[in-house]
Amino acid sequence: MNRYPQWKYILILVVVVLGVIYALPNLYGQDPAVEISASHSTGKVDAQTLSQVEQTLARADFAYKSAVLGPHGIVVRFANTTVQLRARDLVQQMLGDNYTVALDLLPATPLWLRWLHANPMYLGLDLRGGVHFLLQVDMASAVKKAEQTYVDDIADTLRRKDARYLSVTRPQSGGILVRFRTAAERDKGAGVISHKYPELVLADQQSAGEYDLLARLGAQALAEKRKFALEQNITSLRNRVNELGVAEPVIQQQGSNRIVVELPGVQDIAKAKEILGRTATLEVMMVDENHSLAAALGGQVPAGDKIYYNRSGQPILLKNRVIYSGNDIVDAAAGFDQQQNGAVVNITLDSRAAAVNERVTGENVGRRMAVVYIEIRHETVLDASGKPVLDKKGRPVKKAVRIERVITAPVIREQLGARFEISGLDNIQQARNLALLLRAGALAAPVEIIEERTVGPSLGADNIRRGFHSTWIGFAAITVFMMAYYLVFGVVSVVALAVNVVLLVALLSVLQATLTLPGMAGIALTVGMAIDANVLINERIREELRNGNTPHASINTGYERAFGTILDSNVTALIAGLALFMFGSGPVRGFAVVLCLGILTSMFSAVMVSRSLVNLIYGSRRRLERISIGNTAWK
Repeated sequence: MNRYPQWKYILILVVVVLGVIYALPNLYGQDPAVEISASHSTGKVDAQTLSQVEQTLARADFAYKSAVLGPHGIVVRFANTTVQLRARDLVQQMLGDNYTVALDLLPATPLWLRWLHANPMYLGLDLRGGVHFLLQVDMASAVKKAEQTYVDDIADTLRRKDARYLSVTRPQSGGILVRFRTAAERDKGAGVISHKYPELVLADQQSAGEYDLLARLGAQALAEKRKFALEQNITSLRNRVNELGVAEPVIQQQGSNRIVVELPGVQDIAKAKEILGRTATLEVMMVDENHSLAAALGGQVPAGDKIYYNRSGQPILLKNRVIYSGNDIVDAAAGFDQQQNGAVVNITLDSRAAAVNERVTGENVGRRMAVVYIEIRHETVLDASGKPVLDKKGRPVKKAVRIERVITAPVIREQLGARFEISGLDNIQQARNLALLLRAGALAAPVEIIEERTVGPSLGADNIRRGFHSTWIGFAAITVFMMAYYLVFGVVSVVALAVNVVLLVALLSVLQATLTLPGMAGIALTVGMAIDANVLINERIREELRNGNTPHASINTGYERAFGTILDSNVTALIAGLALFMFGSGPVRGFAVVLCLGILTSMFSAVMVSRSLVNLIYGSRRRLERISIGNTAWK
């Protein structure tokens, strides 16, 4: 009656052994490490690079555990974070900007476990330390940028279709305003625009003898532009984080216009804020040498021109038509020009922009072409007394400031192609930052950091220690109670509970889930729920014994009848966990993952593992007189 077939014992044994093996890596801790990889096409990580790194560390007398060349670069492990930080700075200085030298924490798992692909769980921001940013995307700027693009496109389309117009502009109130001389020309232009751009909603306007046409993006087009801006920003931010060399970052959407960025292990928070928050790009334009700069400064700016200023503050008149921009840049690397004795950025264009660059520079040899650096910064608004203006929530009010500066405006000496360099930068650090931003891609819309939380490594270690201490204290309290109240069956319940914890940790490790503080709370909750199933089984067996059933029959009936109740309670909890996972985000989803996996492991351990142990203890006896399941031995 109370015997398992041999295959069930073998199955349970195999599952438990595999669980122990894949849970073991979490006991070995982590090694502070430095990861070295090529930052772009000019860098190369090979055996020679590894030899240079080893020699550099040896000369500085920096002790390290190992230095290995892998498929993704070089990994150097250290004994503590102090040596890790000093070694990172030294190696970065030695290798230069062609390489990314990133800090990381790598598992100290033995080689035989790594051969079995046994890895520890990832640790979240609250356990490992790092920084959390909540970014808000300026959707108004994204729409403005899209409308500005339509201005040039509509003008080109009307010219090609021979539809006469006076001007195409973007008014301050938004939209695209097209002016015509007559109503007939306006009707013809409206037909051309509606056919070419069906996503635009057109409205006729007439005032003071002028016939205007106002085009605005429709509701669906607006939604698509905002969605694209959010997705493009997430992609660009992910590229920038990769340039920072952060391992296991979290970059995800929150709501309709916000992005959450979590950077575990990041210690240079100032640089992270600077790189994530900046919106920088380049625009290349031709210098207008046919009109008078003095007249333009006096207010007579030629149509299609705009006054810019270089880094010295001197004005320069440019044709306000972008030849190509930072979006067309494939690669950018900081360098130093020996002849000019200054920092430069070496640019590589994509095929389309390279063809445009070749054509434009070939047609304008001897003329000047300007490179304009454009950046959006958020500055705090000050009142008349110089104090920050606060909003209703007491936070400083910030405004977006567009900074446009001509970096360089050299004379075109020869026809250019896909590669050229930008000079006129202040220093090599400015060149590095500009190259990084250009490689990562421009943001589709400006972002503002509206929330920042920092978790230090010591606080993360303290969270781990407190979380595990609370779990083990709870486990110990349950152990004492179960063994005192249910005796042998209490011991069986505790062993099954231990197996449940091991299997849960093993599953989280195999799935490479990220463990956070809510996840540790989920583990503690799973321990409580798992022991609850054993309590139901034990109480059901005691009830059968009180009704006069034999010990064998009581054990069998107790497990069978308690299973339905256990299944019902766990299924309802599983439904709640799945709902949290589907509709929650961030820490809520982390808690839900641990909860759902814990329910599955507790069903296996509370029913199958505990039943197999009881069968081994009592099932081998043909005639059973007594069982130990309470403060008295039941007959």
